Amino acid sequence: MSHISQIELEVKDLGILGQACSRLGLELLKNMKTFKWYGQEAQCDHCIRVPGASYEIGVISRNGSYELNCDFYDKNLEKVIGQKGGLLKQAYAAEKTRIEARKKGYSVIERQTETGIRLHVRIS
Repeated sequence: MSHISQIELEVKDLGILGQACSRLGLELLKNMKTFKWYGQEAQCDHCIRVPGASYEIGVISRNGSYELNCDFYDKNLEKVIGQKGGLLKQAYAAEKTRIEARKKGYSVIERQTETGIRLHVRIS
């Protein structure tokens, strides 16, 4: 059965979300007011387009942060962002960590592993 689900991720910064999307080959469309799901459109503030998927991810502003909504019925969407959005969550966390570490003058080394991304933050 098709329905809209929320991806459990606290998004505070659209810039970081945009970088996470780029990392996965997704496109953050700012100010796109609808997103596609199961032959319909739903309201949003921004939209994430997923290559190869018919459905999109809606980015909705709520109380100073953003909520991500999508319909996982489109298996092509899930292939790109991972089960329950796991790959998108990981990409967002990696980008946020990288930015925050660099703000503090730390160096960041990233390695791809079989299970995902490993970041090493070096305090000089």
